Amino acid sequence: MRLSQMLFVTLREDPAEAEIPSHKLLLRAGYIRRIGSGIYAYLPLMWRVLQKVSQIVREEMNATGAQECLLPQLQPAELWQESGRWDTYTKAEGIMFSLVDRQEREMGLGPTHEEVITTVAREMIRSYRQLPTHLYQIQTKFRDEIRPRFGLMRGREFIMKDGYSFHATEDSLKETYQAMHQAYSNMFRRCGLAFRSVEADSGAIGGSGSNEFMILAEAGEDEVLYTEDGKYAANVEKAVSLPADAEPSAFTTYEKRETPGTDTIDKLCQFLKCSPTQIVKNVLYQAVYDNGTTVLVLINIRGDQEVNEVKLQNELVRQAGQFGAKTVIALTVPDATAQAKWATQALPLGYIAPDIADTYIHSEKNLAPKFLRLVDPTVAELKNFVTGANESGYHVVGANWGDQFQLPKLVVDLRKAKLGDRAVHDPSQTLQSARGIEAGHIFQLGTKYSKAMGATYTNEQGEEAPLIMGCYGVGVSRVAQAAVEQSYDKDGIIWPVAIAPYQAIVVIPNVNDAEQVKAAETLYSELNQAGIDTLLDDRNERAGVKFKDADLIGIPYRIVTGKSIKDGKVEVVQRSTKTVQELPLTEVVSTIQQWVNAACS
Repeated sequence: MRLSQMLFVTLREDPAEAEIPSHKLLLRAGYIRRIGSGIYAYLPLMWRVLQKVSQIVREEMNATGAQECLLPQLQPAELWQESGRWDTYTKAEGIMFSLVDRQEREMGLGPTHEEVITTVAREMIRSYRQLPTHLYQIQTKFRDEIRPRFGLMRGREFIMKDGYSFHATEDSLKETYQAMHQAYSNMFRRCGLAFRSVEADSGAIGGSGSNEFMILAEAGEDEVLYTEDGKYAANVEKAVSLPADAEPSAFTTYEKRETPGTDTIDKLCQFLKCSPTQIVKNVLYQAVYDNGTTVLVLINIRGDQEVNEVKLQNELVRQAGQFGAKTVIALTVPDATAQAKWATQALPLGYIAPDIADTYIHSEKNLAPKFLRLVDPTVAELKNFVTGANESGYHVVGANWGDQFQLPKLVVDLRKAKLGDRAVHDPSQTLQSARGIEAGHIFQLGTKYSKAMGATYTNEQGEEAPLIMGCYGVGVSRVAQAAVEQSYDKDGIIWPVAIAPYQAIVVIPNVNDAEQVKAAETLYSELNQAGIDTLLDDRNERAGVKFKDADLIGIPYRIVTGKSIKDGKVEVVQRSTKTVQELPLTEVVSTIQQWVNAACS
């Protein structure tokens, strides 16, 4: 492609809308253009990157025997109502664009396709002889993000590869799951990216187990906790660890003490001169279930620990049945306005005890009459602990479960693992932290969707059984931007060779010099004929402008037909290292070819 003929506009200043380096650079280098909040046009350079990422994904998927298809983006609400996710996606998480057509039918724009593919399987798979079956697509998805940000990282429209497998046995699912784990590792390696596979929470997709593939970058929205021995890595939402040992309590007898102005753990520790590991912290949450029931949740957790709200959400979903519900649509810490709606009297905030009375809750429809009480293991074994006294300005010390307070029946891991904690698999290992961008996620769904939607097959014994499912996603457009976030410098983007829009750029410093032009035209033609995607910068611009643009757009190899052309040589610059060397014209194509092959192997 000749740059003089390309829609190519670069910016010298960072756009005001962009927050992170990759977003700034993609806008400045003319890869994308904002059309609306979270909506971007992929311009020619970006489209080439997306095609290359898609091709790598497609090759690795096809190599596993998966079959490519294309599913509808417009999906009937009744499919999502069958699976039980319509309210979750339109009310709780609220990420589905929903609409009503002219026939008054509710529809949604697909953020994912479990319901659609399960419908296909329900209608087409009849026998175990058709299993396993694995279908995938590469397609635009839609999600109504509350706060679209970071360009293609968190947009409302994006390109994704999603795949779905169907099995007769759990062993078959695990076999495909492992094949996908390897295929995903291959994809990210071939894209030239540093990544880490981590244990993850399954979220609204569901299932028994999942792994995320994190592209490592400082701007990543996710925190990854891992051990140096390579035996453990997990998203902080899912991570488990051993907390620091609790210090022995200095309070050997039970008593109530006046503790004015100690409504935080830090203030209380300073006032009582005690460790936060000796304190039972009582944290209040308000959950709203999909049937409209509001439940007040009281969590007892050690003073030095924080509640992991993802773990809490998952536990509340597990408890949904006792409230006649299926899922949680809202989880908040109730502020004064929220408390006023359900509290019979002002709560002693900062001084709540584990036994705060259920009489604080109004008796009314759609409001659970009792606190749902959950206790984290960090406090279940504490002795002579400090906690609130249910009276503002007072705490109790030297308290014990079974004496002053009844230990709640539901002991559940609700704490957030953190940097420096000891590893469960080997306490001599401590958790390290890194930032990551989630670019891939694989799930073992099991029978969640097939049971809900009646997708069955006939097994070898002639019995009807629910299909066992797996689900596998890759954010194609997110991978493209994450590559930039992982690799750039003060001058611009540094694309991995495998997914760069062009692998080489031939720059003519002076388009009025016939010798420079002739050499450049020859190299441009020969490089493309050799299978090397090559740009020709034949614009009537100053050489400095061309060099700056070449650095900004991040093409891996820059070939300059400058003054040394008189000696039959050209200057070759490697973008990643800025290494400069002169090569004879006759060696340029073979040298670049070797470099490209080595980088993509």
